[in-house]
Amino acid sequence: MSKLPTKKQIQKKKLILSASALVAVFAIIAFYLVMTQSGHWLVQDDEFDHVDWVVVLDGETADMERTDIAAELMASGKADSVLILGRRILRTRSNSEFYLEEFLRQGNYDSNAVFIVRHDDPSSIGEAHTIIPWLKKRNADTVLLLTSAASTYRVKNIFETLSGEGIVYLTLDNHHHQYNADSWYTSREGRKEWIRGWAALFASYLDLFSAKVLTEADSCYYKPIISAKEYEAEKNPVVDLQSLLPKVEEKLNEPDTVKADTLKADTTKVDTAKVDSAKSK
Repeated sequence: MSKLPTKKQIQKKKLILSASALVAVFAIIAFYLVMTQSGHWLVQDDEFDHVDWVVVLDGETADMERTDIAAELMASGKADSVLILGRRILRTRSNSEFYLEEFLRQGNYDSNAVFIVRHDDPSSIGEAHTIIPWLKKRNADTVLLLTSAASTYRVKNIFETLSGEGIVYLTLDNHHHQYNADSWYTSREGRKEWIRGWAALFASYLDLFSAKVLTEADSCYYKPIISAKEYEAEKNPVVDLQSLLPKVEEKLNEPDTVKADTLKADTTKVDTAKVDSAKSK
């Protein structure tokens, strides 16, 4: 005949069952939060009426969604200037050049208010080191950072930490189809963005642990930051015909003896070339 459990054993069993049920409830709640809210925790969507600068960070998709947003803000008068960043992808070309060309095709913008940043920075922290001192030199007040939705919280924290007080940084959800904070788990790309977003966020906390506030003297870049107007002049240099006139006039005003010697020398070269050609035959 089996021994009946004691009162103490019954209470212990009830306690274990209650604890297990509580853990199960917490697990369900945690799972619910992860699936429905964790996607939003990566996104910082700010509201604004006007910004001094729009910064297009590198890494946009082939849809050029960040460039489109920057162009729309400039066209509507909600932004004064645009800074387009892009890392070097070929020996002499960078993503920023392709971004800039696409941006300028969308409207007639002031080329002195659009700037290109060609860099070799592998991360958002590197981009922050490149442009924060440059923005401080220009007394930037409000700056909108355009990046992927799942990177907005992280990127804003990076720029605020490295910049210190003075500049107000804003970000927004670009609502690109690649990442939807409400249903990130329903698509493969959404799940990848979610995993990368959380991994990058934790890594950024480690990188910023001992970081110092950047000053105007800390800027470093692969190539100087220049305006779109300067870039066009660099790409399509204009030949100054006026500078050639003195040389042409000098040639025309040479003494007749010099002209004759020059003509004789040229004739000798031609005759020599003909003889050499005949010998070769």
